[in-house]
Amino acid sequence: MTRITDIIKASISTKESILKDPVLLGTIDQLATLMTLALRNGNRIYFCGNGGSAADAQHLAAEFSGRFYTDRDALPAEALHCNTSYLTAVANDYSYDVVYARLVKGICNKGDVLVGLSTSGNSTNIVKAFEVAREKGVITVGFTGEAGGKMKELSDHLVNVPSKDTPRIQESHIMLGHIICELVEEQYFKA
Repeated sequence: MTRITDIIKASISTKESILKDPVLLGTIDQLATLMTLALRNGNRIYFCGNGGSAADAQHLAAEFSGRFYTDRDALPAEALHCNTSYLTAVANDYSYDVVYARLVKGICNKGDVLVGLSTSGNSTNIVKAFEVAREKGVITVGFTGEAGGKMKELSDHLVNVPSKDTPRIQESHIMLGHIICELVEEQYFKA
């Protein structure tokens, strides 16, 4: 039982560190406004990640395109890894390192928002996608761990959770993503 309570306490401690970080909280607030404006301007929100972060990316895209709290119209958001035929073909024919960059080049437009989730901030396929996004005028949002990794310099907005522990970072990513979804839904659909 002690191990279980220690893990829960570690998760709570990470979230308490977020609560005490006015810069990070301000970034979350800015992102909600930025995403709302992007959507109002006819742009889209794209998500990408690997492993558990891919699952979180897909989860957050579904919150936008499905619903969060309210019964409302779908918002244009999607996770870039959901087409397995595309993913496996590009990984096989080119390299897994370019699976997201090729999609960003092909489907993203200036003013779209690309959210990359990587606990290390060093996932090569996300770094390359952010490089292409920069060239196209796509807004980059990095969800990383404490240091930010290579994504730090490529992120227009960085959500760097104050932790080096992958599970605690991912738990915080989904919490912060949910907060952004809630705020965007409130702002976009307010009467």
